[in-house]
Amino acid sequence: MANSCKVFSTLLAIFAVLAIVAAVSAENEGQKVVVEEQKLEPEFVWTLDHTNYSDIISQHKMIVVEFYAPWCGYCQQLAPKYEEAASVLSSHDPPVILAKMDTTVPENAELARNYTHNGVPSIKIFRNGGKTVHDYKGTRETDGIISYLKKHAGPASLEIKSKEDAASLIDEKKIVVVGIFPELCLEKIKNFTALAEDLRVDYDFVHTLDAKFLPQGGPVDKPTIRLLKPFDELYADFEDFQVEAMQNFIEETSVPIMAILDDKPENQAFVNHFLHSPGDKVFLFLNFTTDLDHFKSKYYDLAASYKGKEANFLLADAETGKRALEYFGLNTDQVPLIFVLAMDGTKYVQRHVQPDSLAAWLKDFKDGKLKPYLKSQPIPEVNNEPVKVVVAETLEDMVFNSGKDVLLEFYRLGCKYCEEFAPVLDEIALSFENDADVLIAKIDGTENDIPRERFEVQGFPTLYMISTAGSLSRFEGNRTKEAVIEFIQTNRGTPAPSDFAKADLTVSENAQTDSIKDEL
Repeated sequence: MANSCKVFSTLLAIFAVLAIVAAVSAENEGQKVVVEEQKLEPEFVWTLDHTNYSDIISQHKMIVVEFYAPWCGYCQQLAPKYEEAASVLSSHDPPVILAKMDTTVPENAELARNYTHNGVPSIKIFRNGGKTVHDYKGTRETDGIISYLKKHAGPASLEIKSKEDAASLIDEKKIVVVGIFPELCLEKIKNFTALAEDLRVDYDFVHTLDAKFLPQGGPVDKPTIRLLKPFDELYADFEDFQVEAMQNFIEETSVPIMAILDDKPENQAFVNHFLHSPGDKVFLFLNFTTDLDHFKSKYYDLAASYKGKEANFLLADAETGKRALEYFGLNTDQVPLIFVLAMDGTKYVQRHVQPDSLAAWLKDFKDGKLKPYLKSQPIPEVNNEPVKVVVAETLEDMVFNSGKDVLLEFYRLGCKYCEEFAPVLDEIALSFENDADVLIAKIDGTENDIPRERFEVQGFPTLYMISTAGSLSRFEGNRTKEAVIEFIQTNRGTPAPSDFAKADLTVSENAQTDSIKDEL
C-alpha cells in the first residue's frame, strides 16, 4: 500500500505538470461559447461551508465545487471567469450549479482536505448526491468552463441511429467507447450505463443497436463493447459486461504502444491515459527537431516488444515536457534522456542516451542492475545555522541514522506560511542548541525526493518528529514555539536535560527584552 501511495502521489504531481499542456492546447482549439460581456455581481456561484455542505451536495444530481483560498493568485484569476460561467450555466436546461468553498476557514478544512491534494484552486464535479466525485479537466477560461460542463451535464452515453449520427458524435482523434446492443439485455445495458456515468470525464461514450453505423470494425450478433482509438489497431472488441472487467479492458486498450507528448492537443488525452495506466512508466525525452528521426522507430519497436509486460512508453518533446523534466530535477541540456518511474516508486535515468543503447539499458533496469535516481539539491558546503539544512542525499544520515531526536520541517520556497513559521523555527532551534540529543532541521519538499512511505506531506509547512526510538510523529497543532517544543519533548526518545526549561525561559525572556527595546 505504501508503494502504491508513493507512485500515485508522484503521478498526480506529474499529471499536474503535464496538464498545463492540455489546458493551453484546449484553449486554442474548437468552437468557443460566446458569452455576452457584462459586469456581474457575485451572486451566481453558491457559497458552501461546513454548515450547508452535506445538505446541498446530497440534494443535487450534479454540482460543481471550487475549493479555493482567498490569498491564492490563481484562485483570484479564476474567480470572475468562474462567476461568469455560473451565470450562463444557471440558464442551461437543466441548470448547472457552480459553488465554492473557502479552504482557509478552519471549520471547512477537514471537508476540503480530501479534494485539495494538488493545491488550490481545485474544481470537483459531484454527482448523484456526492456518491461519485470527478476531477474537472477543462480549461479555466469562461468559455472553456461553460462548454465542458454543458457536455458533462447531458446523458453519459449518446445513441447512434445512423452513419450521420456516428460522424457527428464520434471524434476520430479521440478514444470513444461504444456499447453495441443487437439484442436486448437489460443487465448489460444497466452496467454499460453505470460505466459511462463513472468514466464520462475521461472518455466519450455512445451506444447503438447496429455496428454497421460505426467507422471501424465488423458486425456483431451479441452485446459488445467496442473501443475506437486513433492509434495502433484502431479498435478493440470486448464481450464481458461486468463493470470491473469493462474498466480493466478500457484501461488496458486505451494506452498506446507509444504515447506522444508534443504541442498537439489531440495527443494530450493519450498522455493522460499513459500516466494513469498500471505498470512501469518509461519516458524518452528528445529534441524533436534534431533527434526524432533517429529514435522514433527504434523506441516504438522497443515499446511494442514490452506490450503486455507491465510497462508503458511515452515519447516526449523535451521543450514541451520541460516542466516535467524540471519536476524530476532534470533539464533539456541532458537529452536525449530515458527515464523510468517504476511501479514501486523508484526512479532511474540515463542522460545523453543513444538509440542503439535503449534496449540494453531497459533490460538492465528490468534485471535490477541499475542504481536508482534520487532528485536532490546539492549538499550544503556550510551548514552551521541553528536550523540545519537536509537534502535528499543526506536524509538518511542526518535524520534516520544521526542518533538524535530530529524535528524535520518540510517547506516550500515562496510558501507564505513557511515564511511566517521560519523565525519561530529559528527560536525553537536556539532553545535546543545546548541539547546534544535534539536536531532541528528542514528540507525543501519540492526540490528533493521525499520517501512517501515514511512521510505524508500534503501541504507546507509539515512537521515530523523522528525519535531515536524509531517512531515518526506528525505535528498537528498550532505552529507556536511553545506548542512545538512541547511536541518535541513529548515524542523524543532521549530524556530532556534537567535544565532545559530554565534555558528555554532565558531565551524567551531575552526575546521579550529585545522586543521591548524594538518598540521603544
